[in-house]
Amino acid sequence: MTDVPACPKCGCDYAYEDGALFVCPECAHEWSDAQPAEAEGRVWRDANGNILQDGDTVAVIKDLKVKGASKPVKVGTVVKNIRLVEGDHDIDCKIDGFGAMGLKTEFVKKV
Repeated sequence: MTDVPACPKCGCDYAYEDGALFVCPECAHEWSDAQPAEAEGRVWRDANGNILQDGDTVAVIKDLKVKGASKPVKVGTVVKNIRLVEGDHDIDCKIDGFGAMGLKTEFVKKV
């Protein structure tokens, strides 16, 4: 019997071989030994799949309601100099007319 590595995504020890791939029964992650280990740190992607980095400029792709504000952040609002963070929101930024705010990457596209 071969040694099956633990799942790189969730750490489950009950992974099994399925042909050329390893499969995790808990999170359904599939991987092979030929794949390199996950990249250092997290990779943030916008709504179109483009990789985001600190300092990028993005545009909002959907009207976003803001708690405590009388108006929403409109589609097409450009946000400059974003900062990527871990947590419930992926982007820390300042939006003119709103101030400091947290956004999710699924609602922005890279400009």
